[in-house]
Amino acid sequence: MTASARRECQTAGESSKNGLRTLVTGGAGFIGSHIVRHLLARGDEVIVLDNFSTGKRENIEDLDITLIEADIRDINAVKESVREVDTVFHQAALCSVARSVKDPISTHSVNASGTLNVFEASRLAGVRRVVYASSSSVYGESQTLPKRESMPTSPLSPYAVSKLSTEYYGELYGRMYGLETVGLRYFNVFGPRQDPNSDYAAVIPKFVKALLEKKTIQMYGDGTQTRDFTYIDNVVQANLLAAISPTAPGQAINVACGNAWSLLELVATLESITHEKTDIMFCESRPGDIKHSLAAIEKAEEILGYKPIVQFAQGIRETLDWFIQTGLPTLQTKPPVMGEHAGSVFR
Repeated sequence: MTASARRECQTAGESSKNGLRTLVTGGAGFIGSHIVRHLLARGDEVIVLDNFSTGKRENIEDLDITLIEADIRDINAVKESVREVDTVFHQAALCSVARSVKDPISTHSVNASGTLNVFEASRLAGVRRVVYASSSSVYGESQTLPKRESMPTSPLSPYAVSKLSTEYYGELYGRMYGLETVGLRYFNVFGPRQDPNSDYAAVIPKFVKALLEKKTIQMYGDGTQTRDFTYIDNVVQANLLAAISPTAPGQAINVACGNAWSLLELVATLESITHEKTDIMFCESRPGDIKHSLAAIEKAEEILGYKPIVQFAQGIRETLDWFIQTGLPTLQTKPPVMGEHAGSVFR
């Protein structure tokens, strides 16, 4: 049993078999499928709503769920999916800054209008609470670090604007209609089952794939930009806690580890674990990308009782193990020789 699977069982064991009926939108996606597995392990009846535009059938095909194959922009499908549901974990989205710059209309349609459908259908169905995915991108390029929820927002991309709009709607639906909503501002989530093949793939799976296939890593910017990389188990924990916290409704809350890593440090950590070296091709920074991102997580600790359970190096190791086990070249790995911050290997 992997460490991730052990944590899944331990987390599930902390909740009694409650028999709740829960909905996960985007449940075939990277984050959504991890949430689904934890809900099933604790005894929930789980419904997944997904149109498979970015989610993958193999992420859920072995699971005992009710699948509704539909788009969150279809209000009737959303209404069907929330019937007699206690909690909605809303993860369905188009999650890419670069994609949103290229196609802002689709990003707004899915992320903003689709989320409005989820809130409205949930209100009409009497859903108790909606926990929804927001994003650290709402902070923009403020020079103030770490990012705190009390800071002004200043989105730099259509994606960030679409996510900020969900927070406004979430707060409004709580204040006007009494629907409990909790927004979680994710910071650079990574882990097993994250797709490395899309043109809009996140940086860690793309770098892992390039390294294991002995290809050149394409890096936008000079590599000194930093991110608060957050392993998937931490995000699942935050979602489960947000669903039950009595003081969480109406809040937007950072979900991260509270540590910053540069992209060059990320590459150095990957090389240290795998004993592989890779070349880097530096490219011009992309529109909408921010230079530095670091979260303050005190609010999550206070309101949710959240504590990161997997730190960066361990998460990278488990992610590498998953990629290797699912078919990429087999490599012998060992703990990073430079410790948590594998920081002195720069190019």
